[in-house]
Amino acid sequence: MPATADRTERIRTRLAGHERRFALLFEAYFDTLRRTLEAPENSRFAPECVDLVRDLSLRGGKRLRVALLHEAAGLVTDGHPAGLDEAALSIELLQTHGLIHDDIIDDSPVRRSGPSTYYAYRDRLPDHPRAALGLALLAGDLAAFLSLRVLLDSSAPLALRQALLEIQTEAATSTFVGQIIDLERDFTAVPDEETLDGVADYKSARYSVLAPLRLGLVAAGERPERFDAELRRYARLVGICGQMRDDYLDLFGDAQVMGKPTGTDLREGRRSYAVAAILASATGVERAVVEAALGAGRDDRDRTGATAGGLGADASEAVREIGRRHGVDAALRSRMRRHAELASAEAARWRPRWRAEAVAFFELLPLWSLEGTG
Repeated sequence: MPATADRTERIRTRLAGHERRFALLFEAYFDTLRRTLEAPENSRFAPECVDLVRDLSLRGGKRLRVALLHEAAGLVTDGHPAGLDEAALSIELLQTHGLIHDDIIDDSPVRRSGPSTYYAYRDRLPDHPRAALGLALLAGDLAAFLSLRVLLDSSAPLALRQALLEIQTEAATSTFVGQIIDLERDFTAVPDEETLDGVADYKSARYSVLAPLRLGLVAAGERPERFDAELRRYARLVGICGQMRDDYLDLFGDAQVMGKPTGTDLREGRRSYAVAAILASATGVERAVVEAALGAGRDDRDRTGATAGGLGADASEAVREIGRRHGVDAALRSRMRRHAELASAEAARWRPRWRAEAVAFFELLPLWSLEGTG
């Protein structure tokens, strides 16, 4: 559906409204949590943990998951149904959990233009590295359980609370499995497409796309299980497209345009969509170059996240050049577009059933993900 410029602008304005409203909601939630958390009065670490979870949570970006939730409810109603705010909080708290644990797994110093929770604890406790690691793990766990607690504490009807909780519990389980198979992927010399798609589906699509869709529909009074197969197809296509975009930009993107360094997957030894495609197409000599670059910066990072003697710009550019030589960059762009178009077509089938304005958002979203990929 080629949307008119007016419709596209209305949708973007609506998304900005979701983001602004949620920022106030999230801040108020943490203000209340800080006052009401049950912990010994003389504890310093418990409130500090809440503060670090709060700090990372409020440094969020466009809040796409929140937008998906609201637009999913908008498929059914133009109102603001009960349970929607708590579902939004739950989604973003689960995201905070994932970010904290990701940064521990990856030993990442920076997140959302500030210190990762793990490195914040390392700075606070330089002489107690095990305690810093343990507290960071517990901060991630706290965010995960708060994401469920906020649904239990909702004033929504009991049946709705139960339905929302079931969706989020399933989403959390899927993302934990996704983390496991993400690590497993990098033990495979050249992961195949099925493996890569499985990681994107479990680690990202199920909690970032499918869960907000289901939560919004349930809150609006719809029964998403009636449309489970098509919702899963849409979420999987969008999730895979988004992960391919991230992997593509990490290797072939312009660091100055993106405002962050490229080549992270190479430095960390991740066999991403882009890296796996290059390995699969490389000659013997070229593969040796790529393998030498993989993980070169993982064990040689200083406290700012820079690498002192690891993967240099020349090595990174050599891998990019191998990719371009074999047309990997163009092939990835083509695959991204194919997935985006399939997802958009999937959403277009919702038009007879649900409200056109919200359907238009789901049609446009996959195509927007192609922006900046050339």
